[in-house]
Amino acid sequence: MHDRHDIRRSHFGFEFCLEGIQFVLKGHRFFLGCDAFASGDRESDLFKSKAVDGEYGFELFIIAMNDHLSSLRLFVRVARRGSFSAGGRELNIPQPTVSRMVAALERKVGVALFTRTTRAVTLTEAGADFLARVEPILSALDEAEYAVRGTGELRGVLRVGLSSTFAIREIAPRLPTFMDQHRALRVELVADDMRQNFVSESIDIGLRFGSLPDSTAVARRIAAWPRVIVASPAYLERFGVPQTPADLAAHSVIVGPSRLGPAWTFRKNGKVTSVRVGGRLTATVNEVATAAAVAGLGLTSMASVGCRGEIENGSLVRVLADWDMGSVELHAVFPDGRGAKPSARTFADFLVADSAKWSAV
Repeated sequence: MHDRHDIRRSHFGFEFCLEGIQFVLKGHRFFLGCDAFASGDRESDLFKSKAVDGEYGFELFIIAMNDHLSSLRLFVRVARRGSFSAGGRELNIPQPTVSRMVAALERKVGVALFTRTTRAVTLTEAGADFLARVEPILSALDEAEYAVRGTGELRGVLRVGLSSTFAIREIAPRLPTFMDQHRALRVELVADDMRQNFVSESIDIGLRFGSLPDSTAVARRIAAWPRVIVASPAYLERFGVPQTPADLAAHSVIVGPSRLGPAWTFRKNGKVTSVRVGGRLTATVNEVATAAAVAGLGLTSMASVGCRGEIENGSLVRVLADWDMGSVELHAVFPDGRGAKPSARTFADFLVADSAKWSAV
């Protein structure tokens, strides 16, 4: 055994040292060597009856089970963070202990879960498969605990997939209220203007604009905004204000990520008009298209929520407002194949209740 200075108290109430774990049970000090957790030796496996017989057998069995669950939770955090130290910080476990626990888990399952380099920690193919199988199980355990407690307290991690513009403009400013209501919950915003893969990125709830592809996923409508055309006052002063959709042919158009295609469709008094548009500038991120319009590079089209602040402060002006371009709906989408986590459902409820503040411009 190393001296007391080499012992580290873990988040789970045990004292970890290089050779194993010490703990006190009913006034007796116990030591479990690392081999007991991961050697694969049937004689030393804590889950075998021989190792848990005796006066404290049941307590030792529970400790071993808790330790295994803790290792699985740690594995998930390391996989998601791509770092032993970052994953350990989330669970208040020092990096050396994280390395030992992950190594012990790898020995237990009999396969390498991570590829380690000096720059990064990445999942192996087996590790990615293990993650896809383990994470839903841990989520189901969290949900079971939530249901049994009956207190409405949310715990664990909620991963939200959404676009970067919506995360910056609308969700981040609203998070303090939601997180104040659920102080034991951690929220991870997976912001990407490409739609996230629910399975590989373990998304619990996705916020999706526009039409939804055919899917077995469960979706809930959150809000809708009109599609608008905007330009800066300086641009309109220089090139004129379009009065009809046909006038757009003489204007520069910033092609944004709205997936409208080369033809924009308008409706007015039962009449439908389509106009082909094009431009020298294409932006794959809505925030870039908005900034380019503010800079005077041309007209652009998007959901009004994407440029509401600029319209309110006058840096962008809406044009052809009496022509209808349809609306853009926002849906909360829950993953295929598994029930929505309580935290995901609660977050969707929060957004629906708050959607009245997202009034259309």
